[in-house]
Amino acid sequence: MKAGDLVRLKAAQSKLGVALKFIEKKCWRTDKLGPRIDWKKIDPEPHAVVFFNQNHQMAIPIVDLEVVNESR
Repeated sequence: MKAGDLVRLKAAQSKLGVALKFIEKKCWRTDKLGPRIDWKKIDPEPHAVVFFNQNHQMAIPIVDLEVVNESR
């Protein structure tokens, strides 16, 4: 995955977005780690900042995204 790729969430056939840049941040996964958050227990993981329509951007973990169409 690289900047400019067309992506969407793996779990749902969601709207398409464009990967703008990549960052590292922590993501607490309650399904695996439970509801009680302890940021000291986890390390940052790669996220893509994805641009959706109408200036809507979200940082989404890369493992939760699939590439629909690669940029050149």
